[in-house]
Amino acid sequence: MTPKKTALLSLALGLAACTVGPDYQAPKQTLAVSFAEGNAQPIGQATQQYWWRAFNDATLNDLVQTGLNQNLDIQTAIARVAEAQAVARTTGLPSLVSGNLSAQRTVSGSDMVDNSAANSGSFNPAIVLDLFGGERRSREAALASLQSAELSVGSARLAYLSSLVTNYIDMRYFQNALAINRQTIETRRDTLSLVQSQREAGAATALDEAQAQASLDADLAALPTLEAGFYAATYAIATLLAQPVQTIEDRLERGAAQPRPASGADVGVPADLVRNRPDVRAAERKLAAATAEIGIAEAALYPSLTLGGTITRTEGFDSWTYGPSVLVPVLNQPALRASRDQQIAQAEQAELQWRSSVLDAVEEVQSAQSSYLRNRRAVAAYQRSVVSNERVVELSRETYRGGTTTLLDLLTVQRSLSSARLTLASSVRDLATSWASLQVAAGKGWAFPTATRTVARDS
Repeated sequence: MTPKKTALLSLALGLAACTVGPDYQAPKQTLAVSFAEGNAQPIGQATQQYWWRAFNDATLNDLVQTGLNQNLDIQTAIARVAEAQAVARTTGLPSLVSGNLSAQRTVSGSDMVDNSAANSGSFNPAIVLDLFGGERRSREAALASLQSAELSVGSARLAYLSSLVTNYIDMRYFQNALAINRQTIETRRDTLSLVQSQREAGAATALDEAQAQASLDADLAALPTLEAGFYAATYAIATLLAQPVQTIEDRLERGAAQPRPASGADVGVPADLVRNRPDVRAAERKLAAATAEIGIAEAALYPSLTLGGTITRTEGFDSWTYGPSVLVPVLNQPALRASRDQQIAQAEQAELQWRSSVLDAVEEVQSAQSSYLRNRRAVAAYQRSVVSNERVVELSRETYRGGTTTLLDLLTVQRSLSSARLTLASSVRDLATSWASLQVAAGKGWAFPTATRTVARDS
């Protein structure tokens, strides 16, 4: 090899080792050492905690598992992963090498000359030298986008878990509210019978009977609204499972206790969210992709070198050509620089979006934790209220039979007891919902194996 060729080869190899554009560095966000109403105890990796099992509800556990395999939003997110994998396979060496093989057969002749046939074929391979690392940056961007898509599956799972568990909690609340209302209706009917008996004995008036009937009618009128709430939640669950409601309706109508969390509210510290929240991690990967895009735009400013040639064979005669070709962007430099600046601005936006996602995650945890702590106190207070009202109704019923309490007083305390029971049921729903929201906000329970394939990370 001549010194000139050696120098050119050394120059090409040296340029091939060059990668323009900024190297990615993980962003940082200043966070408090603990949540506003939490402690400073980290929980570490919590992405595989089956937190919904703390409700000790076998039906809920079965529904969750079914939906994780069938929910359409999750399936759509998995399909996006397959798309990102396909994009990643187009980067790296496959994008640098090209070549087409062609074959041709021609037949010629005339009325005076016999026909003759000729066969020919050609092959024109080419390879682009990645002098300034544009393709390496493309590979970085594709892999970061793939990782972001994989994490988006986790976000879809958390959204599904939140919707399913919340609708299940609502459904059991409406079931319990219906049971309370039906129990109240039976009490109203007993009171009406008592009043009617006393009226026959001359101890009650027509007004007393009308008041008792009006109270009964009011409670009967509340049933359709509660039933509508139950069926709306049931239909929502069926949609989340991507199956007809008829397949689960009978099982759900059998009834069960309202879900109550059996564990505490450990959510760690704000720094845990950076590793546990899939949306935060996906935003960080989008930033990595946007940073790599700067290098792609930067590399487009510089010359590109392609080594290619053509091999042709025609009826035993071979010919070939080869050599380098250089493409130098000249007149389009202003447009290319504007494109580079655009990518820089987009990377800055991606970093701001990542910071925003971290702060939003902290806010969600603190809001859910605040609601959970107060709902827990409220449930305890409403439980005491129900016990107190039950005692008042018992005493009022005895005194009404003895003639020392009016019917209006009895109906009033009965109404208070019914209201206290419904308020307790609603408070239990709020407690369970806020606890579930807290688990989702902390990024728990989304990292499960998927059916998607993962491409190799090395370029």
